[in-house]
Amino acid sequence: MDKLSVMNAFCRIVERGSFARAADDLGVSPALLSREVKLLEESLGASLLSRSTRSMALTESGRVFYDEALRIVSAVGQVEDRIRKGAGEVGGHLKINAPSSFGQTAIAPLLPGFLRAHPKLRLTLSLDDRVVDMIEGGFDLSIRIRPTMPDSTLIARKIGIVRQRIFASPDYAARNGTPERPEALASHPIIGFLLADHLTQWSLIGPGGVIDMTLDPAVRVGNSLVLRDLLVAGEGIGTLPDFISRAEEAKGTLVRVLPDYELPAPSIFAVTGSRVGLEARASAFIDHLRDGLQRGHS
Repeated sequence: MDKLSVMNAFCRIVERGSFARAADDLGVSPALLSREVKLLEESLGASLLSRSTRSMALTESGRVFYDEALRIVSAVGQVEDRIRKGAGEVGGHLKINAPSSFGQTAIAPLLPGFLRAHPKLRLTLSLDDRVVDMIEGGFDLSIRIRPTMPDSTLIARKIGIVRQRIFASPDYAARNGTPERPEALASHPIIGFLLADHLTQWSLIGPGGVIDMTLDPAVRVGNSLVLRDLLVAGEGIGTLPDFISRAEEAKGTLVRVLPDYELPAPSIFAVTGSRVGLEARASAFIDHLRDGLQRGHS
């Protein structure tokens, strides 16, 4: 059991007054937090929380543990803050894994500024659309885009969301027209992303709620940038994440199809192996990426 991790989680549970709210803050499930607290109580031989279906309160032992845990977690946080704030002092070797298209379009433009801010840092960026075992691969940080993160020993921090909309080129629209309602998509050539959850099953969120449909993409590709290029070339209709579509919309090479509808927005998670504190280099990169993503959406 990672005691510092559990201390951090326990403090968050007490402060938020709820396993569910604390779990949402930490990017894990309430069930996982409940198991961790139960293991903690078993290791201490004492009950820390008095729980019922409607309320939760600290026991006497829980109050003692909370006060000491808060002091320790705060001290660790202060040390980390001092390290992070030392501009140019972040060093060592940072190994990052990220999806290919996200790495090329969202991360790559932010790297020069990050590297200039931290000249003592060595960086390895590996781009792979497969979900890799970051511990086995020796990665300090993995960027993952998905609806939710499963329970694991990893800690996932949500740093943004991805809007997914439907696009075609102006040339395609001029030659073939575009559907005026979701059901009409089936009469158009669809270009699909092989690794997407919505390759053939689309759930479109629109003014009237959610419309579920089954589509059979005529062309299926394993890279979002190839999909983008096919759409720009006028080969059909498909969905793109906003970190790819934004530039094409601005240039006018792609236009939205069914602009009142979009697919569910997955989250961008920064995943690390520690549940307590981050190495300064990983924390610095997460902050830099989060800020860059926010600027991109502003």
